[in-house]
Amino acid sequence: VQLQASGGGLVQPGASLRLSCAASEGTFGTYVMGWFRQAPGKEREFVAAIKWSGSTIFYADSVKGRFTISRDNAKNTVYLQMNSLKPEDTAVYYCAAGRPINSAMRSRAMYNYWGQGTLVTVSS
Repeated sequence: VQLQASGGGLVQPGASLRLSCAASEGTFGTYVMGWFRQAPGKEREFVAAIKWSGSTIFYADSVKGRFTISRDNAKNTVYLQMNSLKPEDTAVYYCAAGRPINSAMRSRAMYNYWGQGTLVTVSS
C-alpha cells in the first residue's frame, strides 16, 4: 500500500486544517488507518486511528475534542480534520495503514505502511 499525505501548511493558532491521505490500492477498506505526528526533537506519537468500518476510533488525549478522523473507503482516503490548532500541534503528520487489533491501534509498531508526511506549522 502506498500512502500520500497532503493538506499541511502554515496557520495561526485557532485556525483549522484538513489533512488527507490517499491510498494506492483497493484493499484500503480492510486496513486500520492512523495518523501520527513528529515534532522536532521528539518521537513520533499517536494522534488518531480509525478501524476499516469506522466503528472504532481512538484519539490521543491532546487532540480529543479538536481533531476528527474519518475515512471514505470508496475514495481510498482518510482525513484528519484539525480545529482550534495550537502551537504545540506543530509537527510533521504521517498517515499509516495496518491491521492492529483494537487494543493496539495506538501503537506505531503495528502499522506496516507509512506516507511521506506533511508539515503542519501553527504560529502567529
